[in-house]
Amino acid sequence: MAASTSSLASKVGSGLGFQRSELRGLPPPSVQISIQRHSRPSRRLEVKAIGNVFGNFFRVATYGESHGGGVGCTISGCPPRLPISEADMQVELDRRRPGQSRITTPRKETDTCKILSGVADGMTTGTPIHVFVPNTDQRGHDYKEMSSAYRPSHADATYDFKYGLRSVQGGGRSSARETIGRVAAGAVAKKILKLRTGTEILAYVSRVHQVELPEGLVDNETVTYEQIESNIVRCPDPEYAQKMIDAIDAVRVRGDSVGGIVTCIARNVPRGLGSPVFDKLEADLAKAALSLPATKGFEFGSGFAGTLLTGSEHNDEFYTDANGNIRTRTNRSGGIQGGISNGETIYMRIAFKPTSTIGKKQNTVTRDRQETELIARGRHDPCVVPRAVPMVESMVALVLVDQLMAHLAQCEMFPVNPAFQDPINPAAHEPLLIPKLT
Repeated sequence: MAASTSSLASKVGSGLGFQRSELRGLPPPSVQISIQRHSRPSRRLEVKAIGNVFGNFFRVATYGESHGGGVGCTISGCPPRLPISEADMQVELDRRRPGQSRITTPRKETDTCKILSGVADGMTTGTPIHVFVPNTDQRGHDYKEMSSAYRPSHADATYDFKYGLRSVQGGGRSSARETIGRVAAGAVAKKILKLRTGTEILAYVSRVHQVELPEGLVDNETVTYEQIESNIVRCPDPEYAQKMIDAIDAVRVRGDSVGGIVTCIARNVPRGLGSPVFDKLEADLAKAALSLPATKGFEFGSGFAGTLLTGSEHNDEFYTDANGNIRTRTNRSGGIQGGISNGETIYMRIAFKPTSTIGKKQNTVTRDRQETELIARGRHDPCVVPRAVPMVESMVALVLVDQLMAHLAQCEMFPVNPAFQDPINPAAHEPLLIPKLT
């Protein structure tokens, strides 16, 4: 040990610029090794990869898989004393459910929801709202081939790449059945917006494959829910609706699929929603929309077409209306400027790809990297956009109610500046209900 200590001293000394003779009078160095056992892992090593929760103030966590026992959501942050019922949610879930027409998946599910907590006597209590929808028409044997071979353009391969395993039946969390929780929560968000601000959110199919509504044919200021829901493809123009249905039928009988575009509008949105830089309203809307299955693109206002205009052509000029309100004569901004709503109608377009799972033979590889051919079985939509309409509406509602809560918490803590700001008051035609004590 002495020899090794002397050697160590020599090396240390020479490394620091000392001569060996200068170190002879120093005591031999001591080396201490301390091993500490931590009862808890270091917080620096904690990984918080959730991915199942949306929102900051109005928070929604979805759960469940396509062929599991059921799906649903837990809503946190909902204000108390909001009148809500399972019937309110069921209306929206019925618009989303499978098997509603020949141009959707033939899977038969009633998607009947059950509120398990957070509501008493028809009113929200302010505590978490738990919603459950059972799966009743699972056919796991349809996915036998997909257990070993990856479906092209599906999430099968990437789930394996990330997690090292996956739920084969129905695609697990990548299935559109996950959106049931979003739509149920969206029904609550829509009602809050209706009662608090009179905001109305509508979406409709504006394109299926190569059939597209001509610009200006549908007036976003006057289109109605009844017009949208008058046909199975959810296009408000009857002539183009039939053309879209025919386009879906043409690929459906061949075992193929097509994509399309959903247009969404939000009318009577209060001014001031959204925050500069990272929480811009359009940024939150884009994330919300693109989190939906099969989405491929998002644009709001003039979108990509705005790049073809000059500044003088694109700018929305201001004017003062008969009531003294500052408005814009055009709305190429899509109701949002600087990341903040300006009171005009917000409108956006979301692109959906053709359904990945099709009944045609395709080349692929197996999980053990062998090239093979696959003809996928199962029940799938030949075009997702008709059922995507309530999904898009729900995600937009979740963003708007979350941003509304943020705005009220920050900007209406103290009296507003009446020279520029309008206080957000309950909608005049829908007074809030206050339960009576008995």
